[in-house]
Amino acid sequence: MSELPSAEEPPKLLDNAYRPSQMTPIVEATTKQPPPESRESIRVRQLVILSFWAVVIFLGLPIWWWTTSVYRARLPLQEMEDWAEGKSCRPTFPLQIVIESLSLQEHDVIRIVRATQHALDDQNDFSPHHLRLRVGISFTAPNASRQQRQYDSPGQSEQLYEETIQPKERALTVRLVPQTGLATARAELQPHSTLLYILYPPSLVPSASSISFPLATFIATQLQNLFAEEQAIIAHALALNPTSYGSLQSLASAGPPASTTTVNLASSKDHRSVHSRALSPELAARLASRATRALKYAPTYHITISLFSPNAWPSSWDIESAITEYFAPLLDSAAIISNFTIDTQTQLYASFSTSVQEPQYDADRGAWTLREQDLSSFINAAEWPLSPSIGAGPTLNFIIYVPDSSTTPLIIKDSQATSWLIPQWGGVMILNPSSSSRRNVAGASNLSKEDIQPALLVFSHQLLSFLGAPQSPPSIPLQLQTLTRVRAASLFQSASSTMGSLARLTVALPSIAIPETVSTAVEITLDHLEATCTALKDGRFDAALEHAKTAEMAAERGFFEKSMVGQVYFPDEHKVAVYLPLLGPVGVPLVMSALKELKRMWMTRHTSHSGS
Repeated sequence: MSELPSAEEPPKLLDNAYRPSQMTPIVEATTKQPPPESRESIRVRQLVILSFWAVVIFLGLPIWWWTTSVYRARLPLQEMEDWAEGKSCRPTFPLQIVIESLSLQEHDVIRIVRATQHALDDQNDFSPHHLRLRVGISFTAPNASRQQRQYDSPGQSEQLYEETIQPKERALTVRLVPQTGLATARAELQPHSTLLYILYPPSLVPSASSISFPLATFIATQLQNLFAEEQAIIAHALALNPTSYGSLQSLASAGPPASTTTVNLASSKDHRSVHSRALSPELAARLASRATRALKYAPTYHITISLFSPNAWPSSWDIESAITEYFAPLLDSAAIISNFTIDTQTQLYASFSTSVQEPQYDADRGAWTLREQDLSSFINAAEWPLSPSIGAGPTLNFIIYVPDSSTTPLIIKDSQATSWLIPQWGGVMILNPSSSSRRNVAGASNLSKEDIQPALLVFSHQLLSFLGAPQSPPSIPLQLQTLTRVRAASLFQSASSTMGSLARLTVALPSIAIPETVSTAVEITLDHLEATCTALKDGRFDAALEHAKTAEMAAERGFFEKSMVGQVYFPDEHKVAVYLPLLGPVGVPLVMSALKELKRMWMTRHTSHSGS
């Protein structure tokens, strides 16, 4: 019997089937490579990539640059800075004053004019504002013909006479009038003209051998006092530019003696050196009051005249004829400074504010009185229709309050005045009509123009205060002349300062747009600033004011250009946020394809170099 194989031994058949030496060999699989690209396909791919980049570089970028670039018109930055720093022009204010005499000989008048001019020059501490004296031809002695004029020195010129100035350029006329019985000279200024009378005793006329000139000293002192406030105001306006005329220190009562307030005027080297000028407390108080009351300059002001009464009287008022006769002449005279529009309104049964204490009767004065502390709350803003802004410019409210007959007359307790001024807002007048006015014929309740006259005269003085006119000299024509020069100086300074601010803004913000309108406005401003400076030096102050107003309006228009200001609020972070969503999807494929093609070209070149 044959033996069966054990379990540990595998069958021989299986052993032969799985013997490695007898297994079928395995063939290893290889990756199939694509056929090599032809030169034509490579060239097409390169042209496609190049065409995309050409479109981006030569078409896309120029269009983007053209549509997103900020236009910046060329501005004369250095010239603008020179005007702001006072290097282009240092304005002067020569006031032409004519001295006349019907009794003195011409050579006596010439000696008085010369001595007075020397005294004025010695007293003047602010050289840009100076008084220039001339001899009046038509009011010299009759026997002083033009051919007989003899000059005291070979260098004397015809410029000493008034023929060299225009009538509108004459600031003041001084008329010398001898009067017997006078111990000393005295001055009388006409309130409604530009004529100053100097009344003097004949003994004050200097002789040919006289050394002292007391009459000339007196005239110089009077002239200096007349224009002292104007000089201080102009000095303050020009001192706002420290590089032009220096700084005007605060008019504080602290410092030097209690009786004076010191103002330091540092002038440029073309003028005088540093001066210390003492202002009296009265003049310092005037300047402070003017700064508080005066409105900012505007080409147009609107005036509202309102009539309020706590009862039914009056039912009508002759306001139109009153304005025409008592108020319009002032507005016509001030038209060169600003334009004015007027409207009127009335409201009956309109009592003053309930927070005001009821008027108290003063038996000693025989009048009803209001406390001064109640004046600030006298306006009944809740019931009185007072619009704060009517028309194109600032509004001035002038209120006429007619008290009830049971509380008439009504005055202010301490000052006994019937009017007061609210700074930069308007004025109030308590009108106490006479008993005859209340008892009109046929029972009519009308307020006549004669009754309104006191109120309009008060409003005229208040209007001058709002415009910034000085309180001295006490002559309305002279005050308007002073206001013309002051406004010309302030507008000239404001326009020059605006030019400097615009130049600094242009340099500080290089991404801000500067449209062509700004360049045009700057050109207009600089031209009119030059014309203003020339007119001031020539003493043509009306023309100087017109040029200064044009320069100021053009400067403000250029500085506050809407399209330019809007760019200030568009920072670079906003530009990045706008461009990234567009540049990401478009730019990444273009950049990656270009890099891949450059890499392939480099590898091909490297392989060819290695094979060779």
